[in-house]
Amino acid sequence: MEGKCRQAPSAKVPPDQLLERIRRIPIVDTLQMEILHFADGCCEARVPRKRAWDGIYESFHGGLLMTVADSIACFAILTRTGADTRLTTTDMNIRFLAPCLTDVTARAHVIKFGRTLCPVAVELFDDAGTLVAVAQVTYMLLGGKKRRPE
Repeated sequence: MEGKCRQAPSAKVPPDQLLERIRRIPIVDTLQMEILHFADGCCEARVPRKRAWDGIYESFHGGLLMTVADSIACFAILTRTGADTRLTTTDMNIRFLAPCLTDVTARAHVIKFGRTLCPVAVELFDDAGTLVAVAQVTYMLLGGKKRRPE
């Protein structure tokens, strides 16, 4: 997926508007998310591993990895819709492939930008570049602000 996001054109929404919106989301501050990259329909971010957030196997807690995937998926969609679009998660699934013992880097790209539903693929990597989890998150656009034309 890295190639899809790295080679994509710049985000349709100015990055400063996206960052301003993202910084107002409390979980971003709580998890100390750092946005690394935006492109059209893509987002890449890094989240530090805190031992206080470990799960039973002394690795990055799976529920928090799901939270990271959910958040980054949303940010990828916002590159298409605009920073103030109202949207919500309708469903998500995640497959854990390896324990994450370091910080995590998440890369998300929009699979399909539908009229109301937007599925997003997310890959999560540890510091060694090992793929630790893959997720698919679907968001519903709620209206209230018009979508940007494609």
